[in-house]
Amino acid sequence: MDDSTQAAMTAGAPVTGEEMPVPPPEVIEAALEAPDHWLAMVDLTWVGEGAPPLWAVIGQWRSGPDGTIVEWRDNPEYRPSPQMLEWADPTDPVDRAVQLSATGYGPERAVCEELARAEVSVLVSAAGAPLTAASPEGAPVVPVYTSAAQLESAGRLLYDRRSAAELVEQLPPGHTLYLNPSGPVSMVVEPDRLRAAVAGADGTGTVRRVRKPAADGALRPGTGAGAPEPVGGGPAIGKPARAAAGDRVVGAGSGRRTG
Repeated sequence: MDDSTQAAMTAGAPVTGEEMPVPPPEVIEAALEAPDHWLAMVDLTWVGEGAPPLWAVIGQWRSGPDGTIVEWRDNPEYRPSPQMLEWADPTDPVDRAVQLSATGYGPERAVCEELARAEVSVLVSAAGAPLTAASPEGAPVVPVYTSAAQLESAGRLLYDRRSAAELVEQLPPGHTLYLNPSGPVSMVVEPDRLRAAVAGADGTGTVRRVRKPAADGALRPGTGAGAPEPVGGGPAIGKPARAAAGDRVVGAGSGRRTG
């Protein structure tokens, strides 16, 4: 790491003696091979060549002249990954892109790119129109479920499966898509961004032709047992996306020599 990065890494409060976390075996071994050095603990989700970025480093251990661990410092710039936040494993490629984007370990554009190729589930009325709801902030949304596991949380409700490319053209005016409102992290997707991703996925520059909403006979009852139960009014569905910057989670990582 360069001097500025190393300075940022050592800005955390030093922890020594009995209050110091127990270093994992790989860090103890690395310290013996590199006495009087800082050893970075890197979030396991980060992959790449060369030195890890500052935000992917959990903290640093300091080895003494004899190769024993003598100090630990948290990295105040660390962004915990979905794995370190102990979120449930992604249920599908869209959910994975959402989790990585929400924590800063993946690009936001990947969410729309995966969604443009996906078939999703949406709660519907008896006539097949997507049901609307409100986000916790009061914004008009259409809840969207990217896998059967995500849909389970909706209970025994009437739903339909359709491509995201079709669904985005069936949204009521002023509404956005609200992905996996009951998942470990949710995300609002603006229709225009999804349309652009759909056009890119088709390679045509224009969105594909949209079918009409499904007829009653094509609709599916909910994932539980019993007759279809269309949704009426109710409280807001879902929860706001969790921002990694507000959490500080220290866990296992790989020891890397940094100086």
